[in-house]
Amino acid sequence: MVTQISIQFRAAYAQEGVLVAEHFYRMWRDIGVAEKDIQPDWQKITQAFMQQARQGLGYQAFVAEVEGAVVGSASCQLYAGLYPAILSEQYRKYGYIWGVYVEPADRKRGIATRLTQMSVDYLKSLGCTRVLLNAAPKGRSVYQNLGFADGNTMGLDL
Repeated sequence: MVTQISIQFRAAYAQEGVLVAEHFYRMWRDIGVAEKDIQPDWQKITQAFMQQARQGLGYQAFVAEVEGAVVGSASCQLYAGLYPAILSEQYRKYGYIWGVYVEPADRKRGIATRLTQMSVDYLKSLGCTRVLLNAAPKGRSVYQNLGFADGNTMGLDL
């Protein structure tokens, strides 16, 4: 007999910031960033960032639960931008999704897709005209299946 596992999705509680920060850390480790290359106070840095983004950028995190345990999370907020915001919001109001992470044992169940879609819906409710994210190679297909397209961002490693 096959048992159906129930996955619950919801907005994260503010007090779950520690867990969301942990997922953000694990995401970097999963994509190959060495522990020595991550700030030792990463948790404090991440939680301070989330608090600041909550106050000024509409920050919201979403989580997925399996049998009462949080197994995935995603964060989103308004995109603060890299240059002065001289364009009208009707023309350009960007949202940004970051820190999408699912525990290895719970991957390939559509959890990252659902968390990303919840983030997109939330950003749309804030009036965003476009949503941006930086995709890890393993996550690229998730985002492409949701309609994200490769952009014109260019980089030069120094």
